[in-house]
Amino acid sequence: MRPRLRCLTLLTSVLLVVFQTDVIFAKEGSGMKAGYVSLFNGKNLDNWVRRGGEATYKIEGDTIVGTSTLNTSNTFLCTKREYADFVMEVELKVDDGLNSGIQIRSHCHDKPISVEIENEKGETVNKTIPAGRVHGYQVEIDPSDRAFSGGIYDEARRGWLQKPDGEESKTARKAFKRGEWNKYRIEATGSSIKTWINGVSISNLTDNMDAAGLIALQVHGIGDHKELDGTRVRWRKIHIKEMTKP
Repeated sequence: MRPRLRCLTLLTSVLLVVFQTDVIFAKEGSGMKAGYVSLFNGKNLDNWVRRGGEATYKIEGDTIVGTSTLNTSNTFLCTKREYADFVMEVELKVDDGLNSGIQIRSHCHDKPISVEIENEKGETVNKTIPAGRVHGYQVEIDPSDRAFSGGIYDEARRGWLQKPDGEESKTARKAFKRGEWNKYRIEATGSSIKTWINGVSISNLTDNMDAAGLIALQVHGIGDHKELDGTRVRWRKIHIKEMTKP
């Protein structure tokens, strides 16, 4: 082999090794399990759309940060596509006083719609959901003393479906760490929705109302409580593994 050709071959080999090493480090450094993809590209919010109120969302490093705003309704940062059966893992941290949540299999329509629900008395009734109102299953983020984090709430429809209360839920109610990063795991398969916080089982719900829908990050409204203005909730490592697609 001529000297110049040998040098070019050696240089190509070195670049290939460097490129492959970078790819391996990127995969290992992502902290993502096999089969999962990230819902946040780490650069922008192009795959999301804000709905509802006027709370703001921005990017800080590898984190999506939602910031509360006075006198506005609940605000949601929604995925642009729907998800059916999946496992989702996310790390989150919320300021004290700010209620929040993660919507799954949720919806938002341009026109008012009427849905048939069962009320607290067990009666079947029709409920009108306004245009632009995000509604559906919500996995609770609750830093208050009641400690309902990981419970499942039906936003804008039926209210609480399952919450960690009572004597049997003491362990579940202690799983969420106030002022710290918490790891949520959500499994939605068929009519089954299960949640964990920091490895502790919280909810195990069977419900058939929605088989697919949007995922959304909520900043709860704070009304005119000036002491809560600017409180924040943060999400990072938002990873999802789909079993079936809508």
